[in-house]
Amino acid sequence: MAQPTTSFRDELASAARGCFALLTGNRQAASFFDFSQRGLIGSFIAFLLANAISAFVPQLFGLGLEPGLATRGLLMNGVLFLLQAALAYVVLRQLGRTDGFVPFLVADNWTTFFTAFLSLLLLLVGDGGGIAFFGVIIVVIIIDINIARLIVTLSPMQVAMFIVAQLVGASIGLLLFYGMLMPAVPPPV
Repeated sequence: MAQPTTSFRDELASAARGCFALLTGNRQAASFFDFSQRGLIGSFIAFLLANAISAFVPQLFGLGLEPGLATRGLLMNGVLFLLQAALAYVVLRQLGRTDGFVPFLVADNWTTFFTAFLSLLLLLVGDGGGIAFFGVIIVVIIIDINIARLIVTLSPMQVAMFIVAQLVGASIGLLLFYGMLMPAVPPPV
């Protein structure tokens, strides 16, 4: 018998419960996410929406961002996503756990969606670089560890390898991205 299709709103609500379960370390976190092809597509839609909203909504509220910053932010997020996903796949392949790649992507895309909204909310209420954003970073680290632990079901050493690979991917992405965008500094005269 075919499963009834759910709306994007139902998927969003379930993913919100899943992200909260990841944050709290609930072992049932995986049951809230849809790891099918439809769920993967829904998570990519959420990822793209979150990036577009976080890039362009601050301008709608009159936050004086420099021209081109939103586009650079979108490009940077794309580069970071691709590198982190590629290195995550490489690590999972080395561990013989490529079966965990789609669940990783689904959970990671949804957590990106919710943390982007949390960051946007903090920006709009005026905490543009304070302790609250440090808190968001801690939340993201906790969720990333729990994705590797509870969704992909890696052992503690594998979790460490997986997280380090993602950090390396992000670092390489930032270096490449800013290296391409930053104008060459002329040598001192």
